[in-house]
Amino acid sequence: MKQTYRSATAFVLGWIWVAFVAFNAFDLTIRYSGKSSLVAGAVLGVLTAVVYVTALRPATVVTQDGLRVRNPLRTTFLPWSAIDDVQVSHTINITHGEKVLRAWTPQASARERARANRRGAPREQRGRYRTEPVLSKGERAAQEAMTGKTHADWVAEQITERVETAKRRDEPSGQVRAAVWAPDAIVAVVAALALVAVAVLL
Repeated sequence: MKQTYRSATAFVLGWIWVAFVAFNAFDLTIRYSGKSSLVAGAVLGVLTAVVYVTALRPATVVTQDGLRVRNPLRTTFLPWSAIDDVQVSHTINITHGEKVLRAWTPQASARERARANRRGAPREQRGRYRTEPVLSKGERAAQEAMTGKTHADWVAEQITERVETAKRRDEPSGQVRAAVWAPDAIVAVVAALALVAVAVLL
């Protein structure tokens, strides 16, 4: 079982940017004009590295053995038995021992929180006649259960349930893997810096 949670909006926009850059990189190669093409390529490279590490790479991954949190430049793995508490502010905050790991995604923005709070509020009826269908008992219960909850809250609940299951089963303690630098993110940043160096020196 492996489930990956991330910001769908950021992920989609990130891939749209990658497609845009691929088209422009092809165009710059075909119409190469020296220094200006190198500068344009360097700018695209830097922006693409930023988009990759902030929109495409971050994810909260639930696996059978534990939780893997991929933040922009680092990855941390926590076995279920090592997690003590999970809370949500604007990020998902995972407490393990005396440390708190903040997951980059999914986040709960103020706008999303306000929209979630409005979800269960009764709508003002305008006019004499009811124009919206009456919800069934089950639909009302589902709506009430989701009131005030963002995507981050829902993911935090999934993590909490998995932690509680592991503790009930008395699963053996795994080893916490300290935050390690992510090779793919480092490669993206170094490649962008190399493009900048080429544009400046040539």
